[in-house]
Order: sequence, then structure tokens, then C-alpha cells
Amino acid sequence: MNAYQYVLLRLVPRVDREEFINVGVVLYSQDAGFLDAAWELDERRAGALSPTCDLDGVRSMLERVRAVCRGETGRGLPTLDKPGQRFGWIIAPRSTVVQPGPVHGGLCDDPAVELERLLDKLVRPASG
Repeated sequence: MNAYQYVLLRLVPRVDREEFINVGVVLYSQDAGFLDAAWELDERRAGALSPTCDLDGVRSMLERVRAVCRGETGRGLPTLDKPGQRFGWIIAPRSTVVQPGPVHGGLCDDPAVELERLLDKLVRPASG
């Protein structure tokens, strides 16, 4: 079993209203040497919160988070060598439209599978 930490990425189109929807998950497992992000943007739900929200800009921010997870640099991305440093950068609060939630933890056999499971459970709309 691998210990891990994760944060939900929240779309907060109007900070003054304090409304958000979950749009992604970042999962870090030091035990497994794993750090990655997965996201899914539900345009209908985002539009319900803010019809003028720049969805292309939101997608760009989510891709930047994924790039940081994977250790990419340049294009304004931070240069952080270790996965733990990159996770710390991602979870630091910023006043942006895409914000990290609180850090949670758990145990899993395969962090990549767990990342997808968390995306299904916490981000994707429930099928009913």
C-alpha cells in the first residue's frame, strides 16, 4: 500500500460569491514517486455559476497544474526539482479562478488508478 495526499481543484469564477465546483484532482504519493493531476470541466455547471467565465482560460490553468506535476519548466512555470516541492507549490493558496481545496490523505495500491477513482467520485457529475 502507498500513502498519498490529494487536493481537489476548484473553479471559483467569482471569489466574492464563494461558490465553486470541483474541476480536478492532484494526487501525490511520496511512497510511489507519483505526482499527477486529472481534470474535467463541466461547461454547463461552470456556466451556471458564471455565464461569462473564461473557460479556455480555466482549461489553460488546469493544464498548467498538470505540467507542474510532471516537472515541466519554462513558459512561466516554476522550476522545482522534487515532486514534494511541486505538490507544495500547487497546494499554496492563490487568489485565482482555479484554487486548491484542503489536503486529504489515504492509502492505495496504484496512485494512477486512485487518481481516476477520485476524479470519478469527486469531480465528474453523478450519473443517476
